[in-house]
Amino acid sequence: MRFLSLLLLSGFSLSALAADPGHLEPLPSPPVFAPEPSGNDEAEITIIKQTELTVEEYRSGGRLYMIKVTPKVGPPYYLVDDRGDGKFARQESLDSGLRPPRWIIHSF
Repeated sequence: MRFLSLLLLSGFSLSALAADPGHLEPLPSPPVFAPEPSGNDEAEITIIKQTELTVEEYRSGGRLYMIKVTPKVGPPYYLVDDRGDGKFARQESLDSGLRPPRWIIHSF
């Protein structure tokens, strides 16, 4: 069995050596990616510190879409404008809470 696999592997290596590298053409250069600078793509964050809490306002294109409120005592919470109508809904965290099951199939 080992002899047969050795024979097969040597046949594959001989076929790889038989290829003629003289007819190879160089690859074309990759396209150049130059992103256009745009100031509206980045989120603008305004931080307002008060005595009892810190408010972070997140804006995109001048429109307020999320507010993070961090009180001095307690966990932070978010006010999110999901529909874009200016009405904010409170969320305790931005995590959806969905946890799909995961199994380890193989480890090395």
